[in-house]
Amino acid sequence: MEKKTKLTSICYIAAGIAIGVLLKLFVIDFVRIQGTSMEPAIQDGDFLPVNRLSYGVNKPFSNSLLFQWKEPSAGDVVIYMMKGSQVVKRCVAVGPEPLEFSASSVYNLKVKGVTYPLTEEQYHLLGDSPMVPEGYILAIGDNAEVSIDSRNYGFVPVKNILGKVLCK
Repeated sequence: MEKKTKLTSICYIAAGIAIGVLLKLFVIDFVRIQGTSMEPAIQDGDFLPVNRLSYGVNKPFSNSLLFQWKEPSAGDVVIYMMKGSQVVKRCVAVGPEPLEFSASSVYNLKVKGVTYPLTEEQYHLLGDSPMVPEGYILAIGDNAEVSIDSRNYGFVPVKNILGKVLCK
């Protein structure tokens, strides 16, 4: 009888571990923020819960969605992969949102009445885009002066967004 009790305990432990792994992969995850690009809303070192089901079902061990049922909205704080690292930024526009650029004395990008500073390189990367392409977002850190974001590497495909930060 004791052998059956040990086997049952092992099955419960294995089931608990499997459920935990599935929850982390597909439902909720916690990420630690490194850097100041989202200050003041999110501080360096904060642990944040991420809803991985906000926009669809993630492909296991991948950087994209298997199924998508919703797109991010402007204002959502999203997580996506960029150059092998998880990145947390604010979605400021979704395709096909129009963009306004200024190259007078300084370079700027204006989206929905909010102006973001651009370097000359950033202006040349995005300046030919009259709008955010369909199926993409423009992601910018709240601390735009120091943030490395869509202004540096371009628009983020919606299919690559891994989730939405729940608390900001």
